[in-house]
Amino acid sequence: MASLNKVFLIGNLTRDPELRYTPSGAAVASFGLAVNRKYRQGDDLKEDVCFVDITVWNKQAETCTEYLSKGSPILVEGRLNYRTWETDEGQKRSKLDVVAMNVQFLPKGGDSGSSGGSYAKKDAQSRDADDVSPEPEDDIPL
Repeated sequence: MASLNKVFLIGNLTRDPELRYTPSGAAVASFGLAVNRKYRQGDDLKEDVCFVDITVWNKQAETCTEYLSKGSPILVEGRLNYRTWETDEGQKRSKLDVVAMNVQFLPKGGDSGSSGGSYAKKDAQSRDADDVSPEPEDDIPL
């Protein structure tokens, strides 16, 4: 029997990525993603939010930590991962999260007509707006 474990999510980070390293030196970053859904129930427009924990590995983990922060919009392509463990008190716990295979940075602020966002390193974001010069735009006729 064939099986498929593939997930595509678009949402906003709920917290800054947290970067750690395994004993073997592999980078691993984790963060939360809020995925919004609007739907109609009768005459009312309702909104639902799904919170998903995301794990990213290796160079992509370091890149996400360097450029993303709480509120950043991204597209995640990955797979579902189900984990179980036992607490120190003997309680069984389980968790379903997403292991990202690809993370694409999306434009900030609902600029859906743009092909990409302008992301600066976190250190540059902390400077005053006057200190940051805008990136040149390409003059490509459409």
